[in-house]
Amino acid sequence: MSGLTRTLARFASRPPFDRLPDDVLAVVRNGFIDTLAALLAGRREPVVQVLRDHLGTRITTGGQSDVLAGAGRASSVDAALINGTAAHALDYDDVALNGHPSTVLVPALLAEGEAVGASGAAVLTAYLVGYETWAALIRRDVDPHHRKGWHPTAIFGTLAAAAAVAHLRGVTETVATHALGIAASMAGGLTANFGSMTKPLHAGRAASAGIEAVHLAVHGLTAAPDAIEHRAGFLQAVSPAGQVDLTTPLLDLGHTLRLRESGLNIKKYPVCYAVHRVVDGMLDLVTRHDLRPAQVRTVHVHLGATQAAMLRNHAPQTGLEAKFSLEFAMASALTARAVGLSQLTDDFVRRDEVQAAMRTVQAHTVDSVCPIEPFLALTDRVTVELEDGRELDTGDIRFARGSAKLPLTAGDIERKFRDCAALAAQPRADHLLANLMALSELRDVGSLMAAHR
Repeated sequence: MSGLTRTLARFASRPPFDRLPDDVLAVVRNGFIDTLAALLAGRREPVVQVLRDHLGTRITTGGQSDVLAGAGRASSVDAALINGTAAHALDYDDVALNGHPSTVLVPALLAEGEAVGASGAAVLTAYLVGYETWAALIRRDVDPHHRKGWHPTAIFGTLAAAAAVAHLRGVTETVATHALGIAASMAGGLTANFGSMTKPLHAGRAASAGIEAVHLAVHGLTAAPDAIEHRAGFLQAVSPAGQVDLTTPLLDLGHTLRLRESGLNIKKYPVCYAVHRVVDGMLDLVTRHDLRPAQVRTVHVHLGATQAAMLRNHAPQTGLEAKFSLEFAMASALTARAVGLSQLTDDFVRRDEVQAAMRTVQAHTVDSVCPIEPFLALTDRVTVELEDGRELDTGDIRFARGSAKLPLTAGDIERKFRDCAALAAQPRADHLLANLMALSELRDVGSLMAAHR
């Protein structure tokens, strides 16, 4: 019986599907639309400018792949690096599998797909290969990776991107095995860097490294055929407690699609997904009771321990820090009645009334675990003590608006795309959106961005 690395390589080279069922296609297409929206909104962020300066003359007009929707061209490796980082720069991209799959897979596949002249249908199928690879690996460890210091987007995204690109390139099982082994040694990213420029870099590096691993394997670089499941391999290395399954075979891989179970959670707010349910709850209370900051004595937030650990910034002073702050999310909902791009600025975060509202927030952790997204508690809850002695209560909140179980409408997703495109002053955004909607029909994925060159 093959080990995990070879099984995943066989899946990447010969998955048991050659097209996406309609329900799966709709989810994957939304992932592409939402990622391009987040990329457009994030492409002027400081971290993106740092990468542009770093890449310098490697961004030209004659490269293989589009950079930042019309800002130049570069090799597929460099394009994936900068595009993946831009798509994650505002933390506005989708969430699933304890991380951000689309901000890794979409930039990797569009960059490499353009370089090799792949069709839209081929890119969409490769996305599913990457998603299912990620899902097969992350569920083998019972301990939350965020609590151990690992950013799942960075570590699992690298292997998922390698599997997806290997499928797109049509490599053999042997080459795919080496590519996954190489990717396993490239994977890395720490939650300690949440709330800094390095966090979005995790996504760009994962996308870029996934492509590079396949390129190296194609050129003959070898890796251990059991790099994932070896006792000193990838899964064991990222599981210090050793509670990881290295042996159970992947018998249903590609047959029972995890994407149908977990889907994609499309973000309504450009902050860490760990706070989305309580943001929904707080905004509901503010609207229903016409709450004003002066009325509030204490805001009690009940959420999971892993969520609380991710929300490391308790008194943020910048918009970047505020993305990972429970206190800010509640304060923004209370003072501005919104948690959006307009509130994620340094000036807004430092306002006296926002800083004062943050000091009223208290976090309380619960032990329950969501079976779909284990980094979340089963439910979250917000209670607000008012100065007049009353208490307001959201009750248990099971799903955030925009989650796969409480999805946004097609109109909501289009509005988010248009809002992000307007922020970026993107020319011909409607044309780009139409191309994304028809991605499965494009004969050459390079035509997706053709109107912006």
